[in-house]
Amino acid sequence: MMDSEVSRATGALAEDDSIAVIGLSCRLPGAPDPDAFWTLLREGANGITEAPQDRWDTESLYDPDTSLPGRMSTKWGGFLDRVGHFDPEFFGISPKEAAAMDPQQRLLLELSWEALENARIVPGTLHGTAAGVFVGAISSDYELLLHQGGRSAIDRHSLTGTQRSLIANRVSYTLGLRGPSLTVDSGQSSSLVGVHLACESLRRGESDIALAGGVNLNLAPEGTIGTSKFGAMSPDGRCYTFDERANGYVRGEGGGLVVLKPLAAALADGDPIRGVIRGSAVNNSGDATTLTTPDREAQQAVMAAACRRAGIDPSDVGYVELHGTGTKVGDPIEAAAVGAVYGTGRPADQPVRVGSAKTNVGHLEGAAGIVGLLKALLALTHRQLPPSLNFERAHPDIPLTELRVQVQQQLEEWDTGRRADRRLAGVSSWGMGGTNAHVVVEEAPVGGPAEVPVEEAPVEESSVEVAGVSNVSGVVPWLVSARSSEAL
Repeated sequence: MMDSEVSRATGALAEDDSIAVIGLSCRLPGAPDPDAFWTLLREGANGITEAPQDRWDTESLYDPDTSLPGRMSTKWGGFLDRVGHFDPEFFGISPKEAAAMDPQQRLLLELSWEALENARIVPGTLHGTAAGVFVGAISSDYELLLHQGGRSAIDRHSLTGTQRSLIANRVSYTLGLRGPSLTVDSGQSSSLVGVHLACESLRRGESDIALAGGVNLNLAPEGTIGTSKFGAMSPDGRCYTFDERANGYVRGEGGGLVVLKPLAAALADGDPIRGVIRGSAVNNSGDATTLTTPDREAQQAVMAAACRRAGIDPSDVGYVELHGTGTKVGDPIEAAAVGAVYGTGRPADQPVRVGSAKTNVGHLEGAAGIVGLLKALLALTHRQLPPSLNFERAHPDIPLTELRVQVQQQLEEWDTGRRADRRLAGVSSWGMGGTNAHVVVEEAPVGGPAEVPVEEAPVEESSVEVAGVSNVSGVVPWLVSARSSEAL
């Protein structure tokens, strides 16, 4: 058997099966791009605010008594600014059609363009290629708002504007991509499941390059009312991940994407490599205690499977980005699973560090997993571990020392620990109905293509003439273009 066949037979991936992350984009509460997201993380800040008045009348809908009909138990959330703003002409869409489109479609178009730019790819060069789109999305708030407007509000663009499948398909159509195009709904694990499916598509040769991630916009109050009635909302708008104060989560919105490519191809093409996905796995909790109760054995199994496919020893992983919602039931179950997989075999003084981006930007539900993956990639790039917020004392059912688990409480340099040649992180995402996903990601290979920080780029004195104007200061003109003079 060939080496690649042997590795697949044993459940591990060969080095040439690794997937490179070559581009990133995000739009998150308090963080409009990856650089801003890293600043938010490293500074230990959060983007949680009271709901803006242009979403819903919080004062009339809020009541801590969740038994009252039609009321929500919190005023808080992570919200984006100006979700209604969009430049349809840039994407070749008429204003009337754009108005009928779910803003999640519009957001994903923008994130796709930005992710490809971040990957140094001119989007037009992908036209007609086997480029795939795999997007997690679970909400349809815009369709709900449309139907509240009555039947007369339905027009010729309503069908394509509100169907969730079109969130992914719209990107494929706009950019002329011929690879797989699907919107994934596995509950709160949707976006990380999308990343897993994208990696598998790349390994099979079904896609040559892939966009993967998720979007989530909380446009109508009904979603927050439903979550309140379910009992999952934190009344004070905080995710107290692994903390004794855990009382539910705060909803967040936004989205994120990664551009993926087989590592060998990325190296050959000189692409900027932000990190490497070594392995991933997806499973389900089956007939757990209840439909929505997390299952420790299933979580443990999916994490172990991802490590096995990555061909790594779990004790070499330095950090795990938790699902980490901050619920009294879910947190102890997740902690036990993490300890069983990543804590076993570790010295007491080298616990696995853990944290949750939900403490910064809230729970993005269908897009939660991609937020965790972006956080892990940024931490690997900067070789620092940012703090997980809102942790003071562990939940009484989480014996952190015994589990060899430690909540990351401050910004620290990321030491590789026992393994000196690479940094590794695990990323988890659990769906309400039991669909679990886990990804093992590694820092970019040493010597691979990398960004040169702007401040380190040498500036040479030279004489440059642009449009007849001589420039001898060493300052180079920055040319700006747009699709129209109005846009410019």
